[in-house]
Amino acid sequence: MADSLSDGRTRVYWVLTIASALLNPTTAELNAGTNLGPLLTPDGLVGFEPETADVDVSSIDSTFDTKVAGRASFSGTLLRLKKATGSDAVYNAFVRDVAGFVVVRRDLAAGTAWAAAQAVEVYPSVTGETRNLAPESNTVHRYEVPIKVSSTPNLRATTS
Repeated sequence: MADSLSDGRTRVYWVLTIASALLNPTTAELNAGTNLGPLLTPDGLVGFEPETADVDVSSIDSTFDTKVAGRASFSGTLLRLKKATGSDAVYNAFVRDVAGFVVVRRDLAAGTAWAAAQAVEVYPSVTGETRNLAPESNTVHRYEVPIKVSSTPNLRATTS
C-alpha cells in the first residue's frame, strides 16, 4: 500500500453557511465559500488535531490504573495566512466573532472541484482577533486568525 502524500492534496475553505444538522455540506454551500488554500502558509492549518482526555475508571481496589476516552477538544486552532497587497477581502472578512465553518478535504488534489461523496472535516467556528505577525526577512506579510471550535465538529463528514 502506498503512502498518502499531503503536498498539494489539502483543500481548506471558509464557509459561512451549512444547513445540514449533521454538518454534511452540499457542493453549492462549499462553492459559495472562500478557498483559503492559496493564502495559507504551508504550516498554516494549525491545531486541527483533536486531543482526547483520559477518564480514570480505576477503583479503590484496583492494582492497575485504567482509563477510557473522555471529552475531545481542540486547542491552539488557527489559520496562518499570507496578506495580499491592496484590498485583501479575506483579511478584511476575518474580524473577531465571525461565525462560520472551516472545511478541510484531504487526500485529493487541492484543485479537484467539490463533488458529492467526498470525505471532509467540518469545524463549526468563531474567529478570534486577527494577529499580524512580526516582519521577518525573506518572507511575506503573514497574519493569524484564531479559530474557536464552537460546537461539535464532524470529522467524517460527506459532501452531497
